[in-house]
Amino acid sequence: MPARPRLVHVTTTDMSLALLLGPQLRAFSEAGFEVIGISAPGSFVPQLRDAGITHLALTHATRSSAPAQDLLAMAELASLLRRLRPDIVHTHNPKPGIYGRLAAAAAGVPSIVNTVHGLYALPEDRWQKRALVYGLERVAATCSHAELVQSPEDIETLARLRVPGAKLRLLGNGIDLDRFNRDRVDPSRVGEIRREMGVAPGEVLCGAVGRLVWEKGYRELFEAASIVRRQLPRARFVVVGPLDPDKDDGLREADLERATRDSGIVFLGMREDMAELYAAMDLYILASHREGFPRSAMEAAALGLPLVATDIRGCRQVVAPGVSGLLVTPRDATALAAAISSLVEDHGLRRAMGRAGLDKARREFDQQHVIATTLAVYEELLQRRRLRRRR
Repeated sequence: MPARPRLVHVTTTDMSLALLLGPQLRAFSEAGFEVIGISAPGSFVPQLRDAGITHLALTHATRSSAPAQDLLAMAELASLLRRLRPDIVHTHNPKPGIYGRLAAAAAGVPSIVNTVHGLYALPEDRWQKRALVYGLERVAATCSHAELVQSPEDIETLARLRVPGAKLRLLGNGIDLDRFNRDRVDPSRVGEIRREMGVAPGEVLCGAVGRLVWEKGYRELFEAASIVRRQLPRARFVVVGPLDPDKDDGLREADLERATRDSGIVFLGMREDMAELYAAMDLYILASHREGFPRSAMEAAALGLPLVATDIRGCRQVVAPGVSGLLVTPRDATALAAAISSLVEDHGLRRAMGRAGLDKARREFDQQHVIATTLAVYEELLQRRRLRRRR
């Protein structure tokens, strides 16, 4: 029996491997691949191993801005890959997408795939940042054999950077629609969650989910929550997500205490019961300044929540404006407050937008499409290699 093709996925954190890529990695294993995840070590490694995914530590990987450490991570990764001799290396941006492709090429990996979860520069960013990010992406793309891009806007940008069209594949993004399904949520648990947060009957629970970093728009969200609460006291706010001390723009405990004091926001930290938490909400808010293709907004839509989001790449793919939610100008707390208030005040509009979002999620956000597209790319690359060997 021929050996299983060896597939290596590279991310910065083990949390990304376990939570964001976990279902995909399991599907790749079931499809016949030997799957290995490489990232910085952390608390999610046992979860990966329980799922049958081998994990190897990339000790120099960091999410902080540390160019010297990134170079060490690249050298460390190249050494690991020379030893592993994988058939395919699949990297994920931002940072492992750059040094991972370079390391894989240096190690002589025959097939290199990269997923662009969202280019780490936007048209409105300073030209220096755009020049750096786009320049690095262009160089790293010379090493890859396929670029799987979540957003059509990023496809256009990469094409302008002269990344060959034959490498570019529109991947989209998807979630587990069986897990994020209101029919599978226990209604009594939803009631318990609302009571635990002190949400009274008739109050409208507005939720946000994401790492506690300022680029997720929390400054505007906190200000908007204060505005809404002054006008509509029955509006309540909850934020689900962990502190991120490794990031330069991470919130601190004092920031959370101030937001709780000023606008009564409840912070729940990291939670496992996300489907139940979404089901306990009445509307969902994503105030980010930058997104790739936001998973939390897809999950909220799949639970039938109307969405209020910023008018940026990624959010524009999830929200149908005026149909499944409302889009507002980024960094504008007043506009954000107005959009939230309009939904808090109109139960019928919330229901109609929630139904439309659910329909869109079922049509467009099934992770099985992402898995099938990725497996097709893997098979194409393996077939190319077989043909080269026969010549």
